[in-house]
Amino acid sequence: MFVWGRPPSAVRHGAAGLWFSRLSSDRHQLLKTWIAAILWLIVIAIESSAWLSAHNTSRILYPLLHWLFGLAWDRFEHWHFFIRKGGHVFGYGLRSILLFRAWRETLPEVSHARWAMRWATLAVLGTALVASLDEWHQSYLPSRTGTVHDVILDTCAGIGAQILVWIWANTWHDAA
Repeated sequence: MFVWGRPPSAVRHGAAGLWFSRLSSDRHQLLKTWIAAILWLIVIAIESSAWLSAHNTSRILYPLLHWLFGLAWDRFEHWHFFIRKGGHVFGYGLRSILLFRAWRETLPEVSHARWAMRWATLAVLGTALVASLDEWHQSYLPSRTGTVHDVILDTCAGIGAQILVWIWANTWHDAA
């Protein structure tokens, strides 16, 4: 019988049937990176719902910003736009970083490099795909709008995150 990550000779049988041995540390790390990427995908899917439309977020943010800073409604509309677009940049930048980590664990380099173009490319392509599907989904919701401009913003956030990862990898490597 095959157990993921173990040869058939490593599988132990007991009174309760088959005992699955623990994942190796490499497999455990691989699983953790993909779980993080999938969980963040779920967060993006929730944010894509009608619950977090501009109308609904303004009902939360306006009273808060008005109370904290005395912000009037006409000024709030501009801030609300930038807060929402900032959420895109943060969310899809983090999506790109999480995908980078997952691909780095999945497709290791022989040289044990901290950064590789193929990991970054797969991360950006995955980010662009999720952004496209997210905006396509929003185009079917009456309270949301799906725009190609947001796909471009999200993809640029993914590219920017990969530039930061590259800088981090090269700075950390040089410091070590």
